Amino acid sequence: MKYIAIDLGLKRIGLAYSAHKDLVTPLPAIIRKNRNQASEEVKKAIKEWEIETVIIGIPLGGSSEDEMRRRIAHFMNLVDFEGEVFYQDEAGSSLEAQNLMKGEIKYIRDGRIDSISAMIILQRYLYKLKQKK
Repeated sequence: MKYIAIDLGLKRIGLAYSAHKDLVTPLPAIIRKNRNQASEEVKKAIKEWEIETVIIGIPLGGSSEDEMRRRIAHFMNLVDFEGEVFYQDEAGSSLEAQNLMKGEIKYIRDGRIDSISAMIILQRYLYKLKQKK
């Protein structure tokens, strides 16, 4: 199974990839200019990596969950992905990503944090999947 995780933001979209359940790799983030350009780039990544399942980070249980689900559904409609889409709680993933990066590089808003956040989201999902077995 080939997975891609998406950390959907208004300025940057973090991506991470896994072809098996033990290794997750952050991919270059997409700098979002507008939703059509962003959805086309996500669609291109999905096709390039031959993705079967998309995992999307969402703040589960928060007051913004319904609004975020609506926005994500609209965005994924633009991506026109026909595989399975699952939501994974993204709570704290950006902070965790920043902590992983501390001292490693100068903080630059180039999307690295966003893709590491997507990596964390995908790791959480895959861990949860393993626990069900």
